[in-house]
Order: sequence, then structure tokens, then C-alpha cells
Amino acid sequence: MAVIPVALAGRSYEVRVGRGLLGEAAHHAGALLRKNTVPIVADRNAWDAHGETLVASLRSAGKDHALYLVEPGEGSKSWSGLQTLIDWLLEQGVERGDHVMALGGGVVGDLTGFACAILKRGCGFIQLPTTLLSQVDSSVGGKTAINTAAGKNLVGAFHQPSLVLADTDTLATLPEREMRAGYAEVIKYGILGDAEFFAWLGEHGNAVLAHQEAALEEAVARSVAAKARIVAEDERETSGARALLNLGHTFGHALEAETGFSDRLLHGEGVALGMVLAARYSARRGEISAGDADTVASAIAAAGLPSELAALGLDCSGQTLADHMLHDKKMDAGTLPFILLRSIGEAYLAHDVDMADIAAFLTEQLQAH
Repeated sequence: MAVIPVALAGRSYEVRVGRGLLGEAAHHAGALLRKNTVPIVADRNAWDAHGETLVASLRSAGKDHALYLVEPGEGSKSWSGLQTLIDWLLEQGVERGDHVMALGGGVVGDLTGFACAILKRGCGFIQLPTTLLSQVDSSVGGKTAINTAAGKNLVGAFHQPSLVLADTDTLATLPEREMRAGYAEVIKYGILGDAEFFAWLGEHGNAVLAHQEAALEEAVARSVAAKARIVAEDERETSGARALLNLGHTFGHALEAETGFSDRLLHGEGVALGMVLAARYSARRGEISAGDADTVASAIAAAGLPSELAALGLDCSGQTLADHMLHDKKMDAGTLPFILLRSIGEAYLAHDVDMADIAAFLTEQLQAH
């Protein structure tokens, strides 16, 4: 088991990564579980696969549980979904000192975390992420949110969990496509800030995707450690350091919006293609070589992830995609900063990007063969 501290003043917590953690969840949570009945918010699929293991752990500690099931998919991260969940938590008598368990992927973590952020002005929660994407990204760092008609994750709060248990055994039940989508966030840490990790993934990426125990645990732990360092430096995304974690996301969210936030393009797939676009746009600006941009694209393609915008078959213009970006949370005083590359392993925040040039670039990419 790897233990990665997330060092925040007054709110520090641990992310524990390894096999069998869900079956030991009550032991790891310890005194965080104050009452005899533990409220659990779970993705329906995650509950079917792992609920019995979690309940057995709670029973071994003399605990009962109350269950709230969330339907899979981004549609559950809505105003109505939030209201229904909060009403249920209030019915359970959840108090500010209690902890709610969130079992599932990023949707459940985001929804539960936001509900806990605003319930009685803040109660505790424990992240039990069951997807690779949530283990290396959304369960760590305290960003919680729901979606609205205007865009994804536009209403939310920073609310840190008290504990994260990333049980790599849960990934065995993950569909291959979801595993690859999560891997996009793993490779992101190499591209944005760790060339050595990027090279390591070039050698061991297939082992990670094949669920080989040592490689998988190391990939998750190194990803979490990278995010923990950035979150500790810039918890609320005020200095620009944490914004680097959005590499690929500005392009990716536009692609998700154009595909209706549907299964046509999973979040991780959008991020993967978004990183390719960020690399190619960086090359267009002369900041990295075309060869480096091709290296990024090849690494993404080798992982079975989308690496060519034209291959999506979108019926839209580059301007349409650029317009989606205007709803981005990073918009500041009418301008949109972009995460671009100075090299593989060094991302930076660019404040001088011309949106008309972005639209022209995307039009070129849509038409590329």
C-alpha cells in the first residue's frame, strides 16, 4: 500500500493506494465513522460490483449502513440530483461531524462532495473511487460540482475529503474503455510536469492497462503524488499552479459539449484528444517542435485513445468548438487562459491566446486527414 499525504493547513488527509482497501474500509476510516449507521452514496454499477465488500467491512466493525444509489452518467450531476441527495442526507440525520462514504467514479464523488460541502455548511466525506479516472484525479483535491445547462461543473465548491481509499482491485471490473479513459489522466501528469514519468509510462503503460499489480499501483500512486503536490501549492487555483492540471481540459470540455456530454466521447477521451490539440497548438506557436507534438499524439494513440480530431466525425466548425470554450470556468475578465507546453514535462498558463486563432486551428484539425 502506498500512502500519499495531501498537505493542507488544517485540512490535511491521506490518499491510500493498494489492493484490498475496500474490504478494510472501516478499519482505515476508524474514528471518522462516529455513528452506528454509515451513509453511503454509491453509483449503481459500483454498488453491484463492490457493495458487498464494503458492507462486510462495516459489519466487521459493528456498523450498519444506509444506501443512496446514483444512476451512472453525468446526468446525475444535476440540480435535481443534488436536491434529492441532500434531502436524503437530512432524512438520515447527518450532522457536521459525520462522514458520508462516496463509492464510485467521478460523478458520485463530485455530487456527494458538493452535497457535503453545503449540507449544514459542511460535513465530512470519504472518497472510495472505483474508476482509474477518479482514483488519479477527481477524488483528490477537493473540487466538487454539478453540471448545468450552461456547461459542465459550473456550480460547485472546494471541499476536501477526510480520506481517500483507492483500491486498485476495484479496477478489475472496469470496462476496458473506461480504463483507457482514466489512463488519459495518468499520462497527463507526465506531459504537464514529469518527463521521466512520461518515459516510464512509455515502457510500462501496457502493463498498467493490463492491470499488472506493481505497475498499476505505481502509476496510481505517482499520479496522486503529482496532484497532491500541486493541490498543496495552490488549493483554490489562485496562483496558476493548479490550473496546469487542466491540460487538455479546455479543448476536451468543448468536445464533450459538442457531443452532448454523452458516451460518444468519455471525459478521459476528451482530455486525451485535448492534450493532443494543446500540443499541436503549442507547436503552431513555435513553443515545442512538431516532433514533440507527434510524440504526445503517438503516446495517446498507443493507449487506444482518440488522437485525431477529424476522426470524431463532428458536424461543426472550429468556431463552434471555440464558442463552447467561452463557458469555461477559467474565463477571467473576458479572456481564456490555455494550458500549453514548452516541452514534454513542462506545461504553462498562456494568457495571450487569440480565440479567432483557436477557431482557425480547430477548423484545420477538423479537416485534417
